Amino acid sequence: MAGERAGEVGSEVWTIPNVLSMLRLALVPVFLVFIVRGDYVVSLVVLVVASFTDLLDGYLARKLGQVTRLGQLLDPAADRLYIFAALLGLAAQSLVPWWIVVVIVARDVFLLILGIVLANHGFGPLPVHQLGKVATFALFFGLPVIMLGLAYPVLQPVSEPIGWAITLWGAFLYWWAGIIYAIETARVIRIPLVADDRRSDTLEQGGQP
Repeated sequence: MAGERAGEVGSEVWTIPNVLSMLRLALVPVFLVFIVRGDYVVSLVVLVVASFTDLLDGYLARKLGQVTRLGQLLDPAADRLYIFAALLGLAAQSLVPWWIVVVIVARDVFLLILGIVLANHGFGPLPVHQLGKVATFALFFGLPVIMLGLAYPVLQPVSEPIGWAITLWGAFLYWWAGIIYAIETARVIRIPLVADDRRSDTLEQGGQP
């Protein structure tokens, strides 16, 4: 069984948590279609279902010992796709400015570049920083609050400013976390260079490598 021992990350594909994550990913285009059509009530229902499966797959992965590498990839990917879908759908209808879309997408492109840099130096992805989790949660919560006002106009005077406040704060934290990842990347890729320099110094002095 995947992750049968405590702390073990399995390589299985068809586990219950992974199937739930796949279902959540499959709902992304459904969510995008409804939000582009302006059917915000159905969009919110899809988002609620996706959020429930997000909580459920994480709980089951830990409870059943089915933490897998695939699940660790699918889970954050689904979160980002829902954020992008909400941003694109709302921006396409001029309900949010395109600059917020550029800000959020540019940060993930920035992280993709950092990932390539790490891979070129023989390192895997950096551990997820807690600030990044908070930023993703803020965006994942703020955008639906904005949508709530669109679905139910009576709530818009309250939900819109609250939703925007959370979303903008999330965008700020998103980039703050990105800068932390960049600093950590710079630190990590220098480690082999420092080790090689010390090795060269030791050999020049006739000591043990």
